[in-house]
Amino acid sequence: MRSTREPIDAASSGPEARATFSAPKTYIGDLGEVQQVAEIDQVRLQAYLQQNIEGYAGPMKIQQFQGGQSNLTYLIETPSKKYVLRRQPRGVLLKSAHAVDREFRIMQALAAVPNFPVPRPMVLCTDSDVLGSMFYVMSHVPGRIFWDCRMPDLSVADRAAVFDSANATLAQLHTVDYAALGVADYGKPGNYFERQLSRWSRQFNESRTRDIPEMDQLIEWLPSALPPDDGLSSIIHGDYSFHNLLFHPTEPRVVAVIDWELSTLGHPIGDLMYHMMEWYRPPGVDARGTLSTADLKALGVPSQEEYIQRYCERTGFAIEVDLPFYRAFNLFRTAAILQGIAYRLQDGNAASANAGEIANNIGPLAKAAWRMANGD
Repeated sequence: MRSTREPIDAASSGPEARATFSAPKTYIGDLGEVQQVAEIDQVRLQAYLQQNIEGYAGPMKIQQFQGGQSNLTYLIETPSKKYVLRRQPRGVLLKSAHAVDREFRIMQALAAVPNFPVPRPMVLCTDSDVLGSMFYVMSHVPGRIFWDCRMPDLSVADRAAVFDSANATLAQLHTVDYAALGVADYGKPGNYFERQLSRWSRQFNESRTRDIPEMDQLIEWLPSALPPDDGLSSIIHGDYSFHNLLFHPTEPRVVAVIDWELSTLGHPIGDLMYHMMEWYRPPGVDARGTLSTADLKALGVPSQEEYIQRYCERTGFAIEVDLPFYRAFNLFRTAAILQGIAYRLQDGNAASANAGEIANNIGPLAKAAWRMANGD
């Protein structure tokens, strides 16, 4: 994952774009030319958007967000407006992966929730004849993405407010009445972790490019360490991390949650503890860094216990998270996701030019997960 020190005007999906306003510097992915593997027929797209988006008027300029590792994400700029397009990669896809129609559906539902920060979905195209794969278009939301979880360019007060806003937004998501939104069928109720283990174990094996002993050990151990199912269920984002949160250009508050590819109905603690990998992720396995070796008080960042307590106050949930399972599970899940990137890289179908660098982190993540499974 490349990073830069440029201020940005981030798009409403995928990592982030450069901007013209003055804002604190952030670590971000680049907005650049469309890669050959991601080329778009602009004539077809122009005709489609003119027909399906009210008020759309070209000509268009298209750039691609380079940092994303899954669905392809583009900024479409016209003389009067900006849009963001998300589409599936071409070629053979792993089962259940790259479901942009699911992204569109959940964003459409959440757009109806008062004050919930999500880009406005505008049109879904399931006809692969238009661009070669399914895609959707949504509103563009100006903002900042903090790539480095220590956010070195923020003041202590702003950093504390950024973390608190992320906490409040996640709590709001997890307390939405999803049945009232019409998405009660968006996932299966109960046994969330069991289903997730089955999914990511299967995906790892189907996309295996080399043997990693610790992944095989985790696939065997994690089902035996499953916590009891307490029946809690919510919409979960699935990749709720600071790189998928857009913050106001000058204020420390979330203005959009992006990249809903891994969203489903499931146990909120799964989302919370994935988000909290920032605190327990070992050094050296992710360009976003880690808080595990940081002086949290000096940074203005709450401790894990304080962050969880504030989340529980906001949601009303009483949850016990001090189990090796949750940390091991989320590091394992991340490694399995990265294995899918490695598999697409091998087939020449990876969404990012630096996918090879990302794939190198699979082994270290698996080793860290196995250490945590053993209480280290």
